[in-house]
Amino acid sequence: MKKTQFTPVLLAMAVLVAACSSAPTTTSTLEQTRGDYLVAQNNPQIASYAQLEMKQATDALNAANTAASKNDSADKINGLAYIAKQKIALAQEVASKKSSEVDIASANTERDRIRLQQRTGEADRAKMDAEQSKLLAQAAFDDAAKAQNRTKEAQQHSAMLEAQLADLSAKKTARGMIITLGDVLFGTDQAILNPEGMRSAQKLADILQQNPQLTVQAEGFTDSTGTSSYNQELSVRRAAAVRNALQGMGIAQNRVAIRGFGETFPVATNDTNQNRQLNRRVEMVLSDDNGKIQQR
Repeated sequence: MKKTQFTPVLLAMAVLVAACSSAPTTTSTLEQTRGDYLVAQNNPQIASYAQLEMKQATDALNAANTAASKNDSADKINGLAYIAKQKIALAQEVASKKSSEVDIASANTERDRIRLQQRTGEADRAKMDAEQSKLLAQAAFDDAAKAQNRTKEAQQHSAMLEAQLADLSAKKTARGMIITLGDVLFGTDQAILNPEGMRSAQKLADILQQNPQLTVQAEGFTDSTGTSSYNQELSVRRAAAVRNALQGMGIAQNRVAIRGFGETFPVATNDTNQNRQLNRRVEMVLSDDNGKIQQR
């Protein structure tokens, strides 16, 4: 097929420039479009598969160049240049698509040739292929069975974790699962876990040992009784008491962070003994599966 040669529009512009007493108007959009045109003009795929589209792009760019030579407004020049730019892009897209179609057709032809060659092979080759298919099918079956077992184990593990968290009255929040250790787990005005508190800590330690991807943050809180500075220090000591207990149960130090918030973030008013007891607590915030803990 004879390739169509597109007349370089820039040569025509040079003639127009020489004929004018003043330089033609130009814009950055027009300059970019001229550059795009030159790239497309040198693209062999466009010459082979998008001759009509390139002819339309040439006409459109000629119109923009004519407007520039007449010193028309920048808006008009830009508008015509934009149209030419779109037609150039269309020519590139059409050429690319048709080239891909040719490649696919060639690939299909080659694939058919190979298939025909395979069909005419020796009987032992067919037998070997059948045996290989059988082995692959068995391997796929085994992989599916293993995947099913892994899924079942994950579900069982998840169910066990949910049961353990439920036993600790864990609550799901925007920050993740939170276990609240109330004031009853400490001695009065102390930061030492009593036996019941140690049992709760052991349950939490079991969860962390069975889920090594998890970390936890112990956050201490107090009621409003006493000075703010004392309450802040007490809240830190109580959070540290839980961390120390977990470490004593085999949980690595880098998996347990602590923070003290003193009398801030109350969960109830401090007007009764019962409400104040609710505010005296340590909250254990469990991380996500990546070990991340969302801070307050």
